[in-house]
Amino acid sequence: MDDDIDDDYDDDAYEDEFDDDADEPTVACPYCKRQIHEDAERCPYCERYISQEDAPAAPKPWWIIAGVIVCLVLLLYWIVG
Repeated sequence: MDDDIDDDYDDDAYEDEFDDDADEPTVACPYCKRQIHEDAERCPYCERYISQEDAPAAPKPWWIIAGVIVCLVLLLYWIVG
């Protein structure tokens, strides 16, 4: 089966065909200073978001959720009680 492999295959030509990274504009990541694509939302190396707008919303602190639950329980106790 190994005799069927084409010896005329050129690895360099194949790599050049898919080497689009050299043509795309890059900028330095503001955190790790490595070159990333200009349109990237987050750095693939340090995985931090480039701008605050792209970052997901931070979860609410647990004490706010606990306070709302306590208020609802007190309200229910006051209405039913």
